[in-house]
Amino acid sequence: MLTSDSQSLALRHLWLHFTPMGDKLTELPIIVRGEGCYVYDEEGRRYLDGLSSLFCVNVGHGRRELAAAAAAQAEELAFYSNWSAAHPRAVELAAKISSLAPGELNRVFFATSGGDANESAIKLVRQYHKLSGSPLKTKIIARREAYHGTSLGALSLTGITAIRAPFEPLLPGACHVPNAKTYGLPEGYDVGELAEAVRERILFEGPETVAAVIMEPVQNSGGCIPPPEGYFQRVREICDEFDVLLISDEVICAWGRLGYFFGHERYGYSPDIVTTAKGLTSAYIPIGAVIATDRVFEPFRASSYPFLHGNTFGGHPVSTAVALANIELMEQEELPQRVLHHEDDLRTRLESLYEVPIVGDVRGAGYFYALELVRDQRTKEPFSRRDTAKLRVTLQRDLMKAGLICRVDDRGGSIVELAPPLIAGPEEFDEIVGILRPALTRAADRMGIA
Repeated sequence: MLTSDSQSLALRHLWLHFTPMGDKLTELPIIVRGEGCYVYDEEGRRYLDGLSSLFCVNVGHGRRELAAAAAAQAEELAFYSNWSAAHPRAVELAAKISSLAPGELNRVFFATSGGDANESAIKLVRQYHKLSGSPLKTKIIARREAYHGTSLGALSLTGITAIRAPFEPLLPGACHVPNAKTYGLPEGYDVGELAEAVRERILFEGPETVAAVIMEPVQNSGGCIPPPEGYFQRVREICDEFDVLLISDEVICAWGRLGYFFGHERYGYSPDIVTTAKGLTSAYIPIGAVIATDRVFEPFRASSYPFLHGNTFGGHPVSTAVALANIELMEQEELPQRVLHHEDDLRTRLESLYEVPIVGDVRGAGYFYALELVRDQRTKEPFSRRDTAKLRVTLQRDLMKAGLICRVDDRGGSIVELAPPLIAGPEEFDEIVGILRPALTRAADRMGIA
């Protein structure tokens, strides 16, 4: 029950994100400290942060180097904007990101979050096509169950009905195609059709009206959905065929999460725009970024017409200083390489959970994995919506009480998601599975599955 002063004050004054705030809210951990792969609540209980808090604390908790970078920058220059001026850390970070990004991704526009970066990308592609002589190109194609943010434009791209419905009508021009999930498809289904659905949608909407396609390298919502082989290469071909820009939403998948600084590197495709946030500072301070190719920047350079968008805190001096220090840590400790070295260890341990009868699929890449829970492993029969909702509540509570933070989700199926800090290794993986196995076994028993 909510008994501490902090819990009582939170219940009275704090409006939590994506959290029911009614009388049923009786458990509210107050997290007060973090160290390495662990966080601690006000009662002193330790939790293994198997989600990097929200797919973002990539270098782990309690890194004093990042706190020191923030303090030093605040003393030197606490704030100046990037409106018709610049400051050293924004310049240095833009150059550093460009040096790490493959190909011609050389232009960096700073935002304040992942959703803000996607909102900025929507406006960028619309203005790009107007300057390029294609003013009717305003529509953007996204995927079902994909999550791209909560601001009105980013929400329009989000393919989750329950999140969209309370705020309709949304931004016109958002279209959706099936995602790349192959688990549960009918036997004999040609997975190549998943990419061809993009072409069909462009033709349906009218190629002269479609501005961009936006996709995550590994789709988060729906349970860490990696692409089939050749998927993104075909989507790239389709975009080129119809003069459509390809946006790679790497709010989660960049900065080592998939074993590379950028997620699209893992799958060998070349986006026109990359959006990112979260791991850029390992969430020690908010930041977001839109990274565009020279081709996308060219109409703005040639016309000297500004990108008519911006905000006060985009490229904040303290945020950019922390991002530079964060990238330096990743390079010094070779964290992307560490992920590639240990990802098979993580996958192998998670695949041992197939012994639990409700574990139907284990999928993902790098340090970004999901378990899909099903009623029948053999037939891949999913749980009903009612049972999925029940599992989400009871299993999440069970895992938290056992000391593991992960995400139990009900979007696109019954899902358990894991994204440990990039500093994690076999010892933490054993602890994760050691908590998951009995919790999932109890969940199977509650569902009457032997």
